[in-house]
This record gives sequence, C-alpha cells and structure tokens, in this order.
Amino acid sequence: MVNGKVFNVFFREKPAMMLVNLKNTKDEIYASNLAKQIDCTYSHVVKILQEMEKAGLINFEKQGRLKLLTLTKKGQEVAEHIDSIRVSL
Repeated sequence: MVNGKVFNVFFREKPAMMLVNLKNTKDEIYASNLAKQIDCTYSHVVKILQEMEKAGLINFEKQGRLKLLTLTKKGQEVAEHIDSIRVSL
C-alpha cells in the first residue's frame, strides 16, 4: 500500500483517520467504536480526542455514561481536506 505510506509521511495516521472516520460515519459514534475502527487503544484515542476538542475540531455529547462524538464545522472542514489528500495520494 504505497499510497498509505506516502500519506503517513505527511500525517500521523491514527489522528488523521479518526477525523476521516468521524466524517464518513452515518451512525452515532463513541470513542470505543472509533478505537476499534482505526485499530488503536481506547486510552490513546481518548487522549487524541481531548486534544482535538481543545483545538475545536470535535465535540463530546454526553449520553448517559457514554460520550457521543461529533465534528464541529471546523472539524468537518479539516476532515474533508485530509480525506481529499488521502484519496489523491
């Protein structure tokens, strides 16, 4: 997968794919789902998500004990750019 390797030169794969997966999902998504989708530990995903929240890219919406993840407008735009770059490589 040469394209993936080139993409990883420019982007850290897991955080970039987290945003892309959030953008492309049609269902509600939680940190635990996202961790499985990108083959990453839950604790690592949560740490990255907290940084993304500070940067204004995502929101956590509490639903009972779970936190639903949603992209902000800024997060949606960044995810679209990352995804288009990934596809063009």
